[in-house]
Amino acid sequence: MNYNKKMKKILIIEDDNNINEMLSKLLEINNYDVERAYSGTEGVLLHNQEIDIILLDLMLPGKNGEEIIRELQNKKRVPIIVISAVHEVDKKIDLFKLGVEDYITKPFNNKELLARIEVQLRHSINNKDKETILKHKDLELNIREFSVKCNMQEINLSKTEFKILKVMLENQKQVFTKNNLIEKVWDNEESADDNTLNVHISKIRNKLKEKNPKEEYIETVWSIGYKLKK
Repeated sequence: MNYNKKMKKILIIEDDNNINEMLSKLLEINNYDVERAYSGTEGVLLHNQEIDIILLDLMLPGKNGEEIIRELQNKKRVPIIVISAVHEVDKKIDLFKLGVEDYITKPFNNKELLARIEVQLRHSINNKDKETILKHKDLELNIREFSVKCNMQEINLSKTEFKILKVMLENQKQVFTKNNLIEKVWDNEESADDNTLNVHISKIRNKLKEKNPKEEYIETVWSIGYKLKK
């Protein structure tokens, strides 16, 4: 497990004292640095730039698991492994759509959990070799941090708005048909149509214009779709 000299830091978010303590001991024995939280709110507060991976129990007091996942991702995107007694496939699918990397059900095998952690850490290290910051004019999109800056100012985008901008910045010379963008962003979900896309593009444009009124970033190609404006 020698990914680099620095010990990897894992944040455990689990309200059951016995499970939290058991996980902590298991990870420390296997040379991980551990941070412990007993609620979603505490977990979000403890999540910072030093955290490499999160083990998250879904059944926590207060906020639901989906809310906690979004708040954790907004602070810093790291692999999240959900540990839960919930076995429903639909629940797992919903969590994967939110960006959860893995899901393991209780009771779990300790060796299996350790193996899953190793896989996620290995993927994280490999991903660092990929381009994480996409640029166009004074617009910067950080894939790993899930953040966007325009004219050196932070912009708050929804997950869908971020995905649209990411697809366009990854293919800066391409003219996107509306169907093409919908397929890439919504994964062929029937709920998305031309009007849905147009609304999101309009919101992105407005947010960019607030930060830099003198510049245009997305150009409409009439009867076809959209492209980045040179």
